[in-house]
Amino acid sequence: MSVQELQRVEVLSEVLARRRTEISAAAVLGLSTRQTRRLLAAYRDGGGGAMIHKARGRTSNNQLIVGIREYVIELVRLRYSDFGPSLAAEMLLTKDGVKVSRETLRKWMIEDGLWLSRKQRRSFHQPRLRRESYGELIQIDGSDHRWFEDRGAACSLLVFIDDATGKLMQLRFVPSESTSSKLRLPARIPGRSRIPCCLLLGQAYRVPHQPGREGRAGMTQFGRALAELNIEIICANSSQAKGRVERVNRTLQDRLVKELRLNNVCDMRAGNDFLPEFLNRFNERFAVQPAKPEDLHRRLTLSADRLSDILCHRERRHVGQQLTLAYDRKQLILERSPVSEELSGQYVDLYDFADGRLEVRWKGQVLPYRVFDKDQRVSHTAIVENKRLRHVLATVKAQKDTKRLPDIMTNSDKIGYKKRPRQLYGPDYKTEPAETPAVEMTA
Repeated sequence: MSVQELQRVEVLSEVLARRRTEISAAAVLGLSTRQTRRLLAAYRDGGGGAMIHKARGRTSNNQLIVGIREYVIELVRLRYSDFGPSLAAEMLLTKDGVKVSRETLRKWMIEDGLWLSRKQRRSFHQPRLRRESYGELIQIDGSDHRWFEDRGAACSLLVFIDDATGKLMQLRFVPSESTSSKLRLPARIPGRSRIPCCLLLGQAYRVPHQPGREGRAGMTQFGRALAELNIEIICANSSQAKGRVERVNRTLQDRLVKELRLNNVCDMRAGNDFLPEFLNRFNERFAVQPAKPEDLHRRLTLSADRLSDILCHRERRHVGQQLTLAYDRKQLILERSPVSEELSGQYVDLYDFADGRLEVRWKGQVLPYRVFDKDQRVSHTAIVENKRLRHVLATVKAQKDTKRLPDIMTNSDKIGYKKRPRQLYGPDYKTEPAETPAVEMTA
């Protein structure tokens, strides 16, 4: 018996022994007087056992069929192992014809280790110490914001910050946070002749798994350029991992926006001219001393041509039987020469530079070519990275604005039809009275 049932037996025994009234017993048990009389009659006829609930020990009327739990868990384990309880319950009903409530399935999946509760899925980001030396680690991020408020178009600000000192190494306004915009900056940190040891990037620079590429590490264009410059790459798994650059973005979105407003800076060109002065004042205010005094920036000894070849977009393309290759929705046709005639079926390297130059090379030799543009319109099915979508849409709009309309005459123009004004009728419609021709009055 439960504690509540034992209390009822004790109080009702006092009532039968006339040591307590029914009204007092009702107040002690927290029941109405009428319910207390029912319990007293049951206790008088059946004793203390009458106080036990009749449904105790019996199975629930809503109990599922015996063995259904094991069947459902086996289905989830085989087919829906990565599904959540809500979606798994829907799939079990539609695909397998098994009706199980969402919360029941959630409880079963948690008990069998197929699902973690919200509390178990909580992640804790432990703080870490700064790097000890200046130039040991640079954090990179792009902040897409309306930096010029309503005075100019929205753009992105590329931020390079040193982890040891919190010093801003580079600020640059760009149309979008793209690979081409970032390829121009590594050699400029902190000057034109020194580069850092390591860069901390976001998850966007990690190449996803691709079928057929097992055992081969993928690399983005930016990652390839940093590897050739012997700069170590660390891809953060969360925004908290690069919290230093995330926090400085929030600070810049407050301070820099207001200073741009006070100096009446309205576009990216003027903003980039203003940034060096702001960067110096910001570092004087917020930079700290590193734990160790040595500077780990390495001197850049590459020539300008070699550095230009590294900081560009490079791809390999297959040369067809007609000495043609495809790139950027264009067909490149190699000029006939003793070298190019032997390249049918071979792969050549394409160098797409930031200044718009495009070179085709084979074993370091530049090959002349001409361009045959097959696609005169913007492809609506082209996959565009989310961070560059605004810039791409602006380019599309500019192309549509400059598009020449075809000189086509409609049938109405050919027959000289002119639209007549709409005629209105009704009591409120007023028209100018027609002029009455003058009549000469003769005697």
